[in-house]
Amino acid sequence: MSKDSALTGLTLRSALDGLANRSFSSEEITRAHLDAIEGARALNAYVVETPERALEMARASDARRASGDAGPLDGAPLGIKDLFCTEGVESTAASNILRGFKPTYESTVTANLWRDGAVMLGKLNMDEFAMGSSNETSAWGPVVNPWRARGGDADLTPGGSSGGSAAAVAADLCLGATATDTGGSIRQPAAFTGTVGIKPTYGRCSRWGIVAFASSLDQAGPMGRTVEDAAILLRSMAGHDPKDSTSLPVETPDFPAFCGQSVKGLRVGIPKEYRVEGMPAEIEALWEQGIAWVRDAGCEIVEVSLPHTKYALPAYYIVAPAEASSNLARYDGMRYGLRVEGANLIETYEQTRAEGFGAEVKRRILIGTYVLSAGYYDAYYLKALKVRRRIADDFDQAWEKVDALLTPTAPSAAFALGQKSDDPVAMYLNDIFTVTVNLAGLPGMSVPAGLDAQGLPLGLQLIGRNLDEGTLFSLGSAIEKAADFRAKPQRWW
Repeated sequence: MSKDSALTGLTLRSALDGLANRSFSSEEITRAHLDAIEGARALNAYVVETPERALEMARASDARRASGDAGPLDGAPLGIKDLFCTEGVESTAASNILRGFKPTYESTVTANLWRDGAVMLGKLNMDEFAMGSSNETSAWGPVVNPWRARGGDADLTPGGSSGGSAAAVAADLCLGATATDTGGSIRQPAAFTGTVGIKPTYGRCSRWGIVAFASSLDQAGPMGRTVEDAAILLRSMAGHDPKDSTSLPVETPDFPAFCGQSVKGLRVGIPKEYRVEGMPAEIEALWEQGIAWVRDAGCEIVEVSLPHTKYALPAYYIVAPAEASSNLARYDGMRYGLRVEGANLIETYEQTRAEGFGAEVKRRILIGTYVLSAGYYDAYYLKALKVRRRIADDFDQAWEKVDALLTPTAPSAAFALGQKSDDPVAMYLNDIFTVTVNLAGLPGMSVPAGLDAQGLPLGLQLIGRNLDEGTLFSLGSAIEKAADFRAKPQRWW
């Protein structure tokens, strides 16, 4: 193993320890990651690389360490999903309509990371405006999963929308990454790539400076190699922000302190509605294995019912596009981004949007506009909001009996690129286990728990009470310890 791959293969925790005891400098570990990114362009994980900025930030970090002034993330090279606005660095949300847009401001989440000393390696690829479950809707082309099926050479999806974040963490192209989750966009890619991803409680991380998809569902969170790495990142990313009216005015707990804590006596719920028809036997077996692991760790297993689960996907695919059609109305070629001149104002609007938005974004804008239109508002949008309320009530009733829920993260392992892109409904079904969590605003986490028959990673999902990410970190580290998941993708790129 070369020194470079020894550095890029570290967990965030061990990298921070190595930086603290001067085993290597931030400049050394940053250069190692920049070289790895250069050698992995076949994965298409990064859409913008920022080597000069990264080295500048790394040298500044080394100077802080030398003067004894290091922050909690000082010197750690991270990747940033291209949904987060970064000052002076192109931020496109993977859409042609924002090509060339360089914000004059910094998102609150990334500003928090830089405050704590992290280093930016670049911007990570994603589904356009975070709309997708396979990272195939990006204007920059799909991200390729670093994992391959045993004996196969087909390119697989890394999941979406945070596919670039997941692939970069799995392929050792950063120590951790920012991501966002609207209906499962952190947890499903984490499951597909053998990484850890947590969507925190709605309002735990500020949405200010993050390009909006569906404002009542979007939430930023971290992706890392281990549960502890995700906890370290979330501690820095979270915090109240007066610039975001939905940001919760609560203290940020010391999330890493929960990792490794005893889970003895915790009641873990198993929702019977998640046992869906046609679920692959491997997913079922993994779930049973997860139940056995938490039972062996001292948890009590309780069957619970979430009766409105079956309505979650249809409700989500009404609420999310409705909010998207409203949020994306601002992209009209006037103030920033792409402008296609027409003979008059209306034509300019039409041509800009026709050329700037991809097919999936157009599909969701049209759905959203339809469900909000006169005559359909009550039949669709209002009804979906009522269902959303019922889903939240189901969880409230479950919390009277249990402390957390355990479910599969996704209904399958990673599938081949192009396999579902012609069938939007088949693609939407990928979110079947994750969307309920967004509709209810709860924290959810995916932990890698095993491999399927083709040698591809599978994840287990933990769902917790509002603002109780701590219990998820404790349970997640118990599952992580029991699963002892050490598999890595074989380098083919």
